[in-house]
Amino acid sequence: MNLALTVLEITAPVFLLGAAGFGWVRLGYDYPTEFVTRLAMTLAVPCLIFTALVQADIDAGAVLSLGAATALAYGIAALLVLGLLKLTGFHLRGFWAPLTFGNTGNLGLPPALFAFGDQGLGLAVVVFAIMAIAMFTFGLWMVAGAANPFRVLKEPILWASVIGVLAMTLDWNPPEIAMNALGLMGQLGIPLMLLTLGAAVARLKPANALPALGLSLAKLAIGLMAALAAAWALGLRDLPLAILILQMVTPVGVTSYLLSERYKCEPEAVAGLVVISTLLAIATLPVTLSFLLG
Repeated sequence: MNLALTVLEITAPVFLLGAAGFGWVRLGYDYPTEFVTRLAMTLAVPCLIFTALVQADIDAGAVLSLGAATALAYGIAALLVLGLLKLTGFHLRGFWAPLTFGNTGNLGLPPALFAFGDQGLGLAVVVFAIMAIAMFTFGLWMVAGAANPFRVLKEPILWASVIGVLAMTLDWNPPEIAMNALGLMGQLGIPLMLLTLGAAVARLKPANALPALGLSLAKLAIGLMAALAAAWALGLRDLPLAILILQMVTPVGVTSYLLSERYKCEPEAVAGLVVISTLLAIATLPVTLSFLLG
């Protein structure tokens, strides 16, 4: 009973904020998704990443181990998804990236914070940062057939992650006035991401619900298998393992839909994946947290 209440306390704020964004759009109010997303990804989330890494009591070795396991897990997931698509005949460019990369920001960071505190958030941002970097390099190549690896150098998330890890490794604490300002900006990150997720889902028009459900379940299984395989290969345990599992089983992200729309790679089908997998997360996220906290 106590575990069930704990899981409810963790997941309820996540889905309530998402529902608020969904309801806002459905009621006809304006929600400038492009502006809010840019604000979040350019200012709020980088500040969140930096302050989480600096303030969290995390051993630098654990961060490096988790980073290596994350990279390996995504490599395994990409290969498994490639095999699945080859066997089933689904469009490779349309589905490879969405089924490989998850929504580790909107639906990864909040549960990590609520379930495991600042230390869990600090580890979760490591996974999120690696996913974001991979998404805008290899993910773009998967969708567009070409990618500029130097584009990622323009992403504030990369530099926030690098500077945050360096500060943690060197045990450097920025001036308190700077940390207070960065912390205030970073606190915007999680609410903005959840509201934007709800708003984006409200605007999507899903198609082919049954195949989307099957692929969403497959993504969940592949993410779990990839996380466990990478953890076993590199000896990852305890909290870093829990965070890796939590992040690898997140649903398809809205970013995948935006890329598919931009490059005309099955946008309606990917929209269905985003909606169905996000709705599926309402059931699977509490189960995952029950397992990880049990």
